[in-house]
Amino acid sequence: MSKIRVRFAPSPTGPLHIGGARSALFNYLFAKKEGGDFIVRIEDTDLERSNRESEENIKDSLRWLGMDWNEGIDVGGPFAPYRQMERLDTYKAAVEQLFASGQAYYCYCSEAELEAEREASLSQKAMPIYSGKCRNLTKEERSAKEAAGIKPVIRLRVEGDEPIIIDDLVRGQVSFERAGIGDFVIVKSDGIPVYNFAVVVDDHTMNISHVLRGEEHLSNTPRQVVLYQALGWDMPQFGHISLILGKDKSKMSKRHGSVSVVNYKDQGFLPEALVNFLALLGWAPEGEREMFSLSELTKEFSLSRVSKSPAVFDIEKLKWLNGQYLHNLPKETIAEGIGPFVKEANLSEEQVLLLAETLQKHLNTFSEVTDYLPLFLGTENEPQNAEAAAVLAENTVPLVLKAFAEKFAKIEPEPENIKTILKEIRKENNLNGAQVFMAVRVALTGCQHGPDIHNLIALMGKENVAVRLAQTAKRVGQ
Repeated sequence: MSKIRVRFAPSPTGPLHIGGARSALFNYLFAKKEGGDFIVRIEDTDLERSNRESEENIKDSLRWLGMDWNEGIDVGGPFAPYRQMERLDTYKAAVEQLFASGQAYYCYCSEAELEAEREASLSQKAMPIYSGKCRNLTKEERSAKEAAGIKPVIRLRVEGDEPIIIDDLVRGQVSFERAGIGDFVIVKSDGIPVYNFAVVVDDHTMNISHVLRGEEHLSNTPRQVVLYQALGWDMPQFGHISLILGKDKSKMSKRHGSVSVVNYKDQGFLPEALVNFLALLGWAPEGEREMFSLSELTKEFSLSRVSKSPAVFDIEKLKWLNGQYLHNLPKETIAEGIGPFVKEANLSEEQVLLLAETLQKHLNTFSEVTDYLPLFLGTENEPQNAEAAAVLAENTVPLVLKAFAEKFAKIEPEPENIKTILKEIRKENNLNGAQVFMAVRVALTGCQHGPDIHNLIALMGKENVAVRLAQTAKRVGQ
C-alpha cells in the first residue's frame, strides 16, 4: 500500500464547527495510526464568504485540540500552495486537458434560461438537469455570444448511463444514477473553479489516498467520480462519516448547545475532554472504556469501528467527561482556568488558588465557577429552601452562631483556624457535627450542601461573615 495521505480542507467562512472538528480528528487519527500524513488546506473559492479571520480561527482551534498537521497551510510542503485561490494555474491545466479530450465545453446559458429549463422539467415531474443545449455550438455561434459580452461557464460533458458505484469505507457500497447528474459546471464565468472540480484536482495533485469527510458530502461524490474518470486519474478511497444529531434526533444546531470549537473553549472546556468526546461521536472503542488521551485514541482508532448510524451530541455527557479530566488537575492549573471567569471579582492570587482547591471536585467546566461566587461574595444568605430554613429553626442554632461569632472574631480567617473553632464549639457544648457544621453552613450560605465550608468562610472574609451572621440572627430571633 502506498503511504496514507489524508486531508482536512475547510472553507474559511466561519469558525470551526463541531462536525468539522470531528472530521478533522478522524482524519488525524487515521493518518497517525497508519504512519501517514495529515494535511490541512483551505478551500477559499467562495470569495464572498471566505476570510482570513475564519482561517485563523480554524487553525487556532485545531491546534488547541492538539491536532498539528505535518503538511499544509503555514507549515508548507511539497505540494504547495495549500489555498485554492493560489492554485488557479493548476486548475487551468486540468481544464485544458478536459477541453483537449472533448470532455469540457463553454456554456453561455443565462440564469433565466436555466431557470426556465428547470421549471419545465419539474412541471413534467422529471429530474431538473441541464439539457446540454450549448454542447455542440459552432465556433461562429460561440464567437457571436462572446461578441455580445456573454461570459461563459465551463461544463463537463457527462455521457453514458452506467451507475456510479462507490465502495465507501464507512457506508459500504453506494450506487448513484449517472443519468441524474447532467453536464455540470466546473468553472464559473469569473474563471473560479467550483468546489467539486477544485477538490478533485487538489486531491489528485496532492496524492491524497483517502477522503474521509461528513455524510453531507456524499451527494458530491458522483460528480467527483465522473471527473476522476474524465481526467483518467486514480481515485482515492472515500469514507463518509455519519451526521451529528442533537438529543432530539434533529441535525445539530445552536439550540442543542454551542456548535463551534471556540465556544467550548470560551466556556471553559478542556481540549483533552472535547477531543475524547468527539472521538466517541460515531466511533466505538473495544470494551467499555470511555476516557482516552489523544495518543491513546491514535493507537485504538480504526475505520472498521466507525458507525454509519448518526451520532447523538449529548452536552451533559460532554460536561461529565470534562469534569473527569478537570477533577484530576493540579489546583494551580484549575486556578489558571477559572481566572478569566472570576476576574471581575477582584480576588487575590491566594484567593483564586483557595477557590480552585475548594471547587476542584464540584466543577465540570471552568465557567461553572461563576455559579459558586455568590456563596462567598456579597451578603446573600437567604435559606435556599424549606429544608434549609428548618435547619435554622433548631433550638441549638442561636448557641452555635453566638459561639462561632465570638471565636471567629479572634482568629485569622484561614481554613485550619476555622476548622479548629468549629471543633471547639462542638466539644464545649456537647453537640454533634451536624448541629454545628450544618447550622454554620446554612447561616452563612443559605445552603445545606456545597463545597468545603471552612474554605468558603475563609473566602468570605471577616466583614462578610459578620454581616451574614447578623442577618441570620435576625431571622432566628437571636
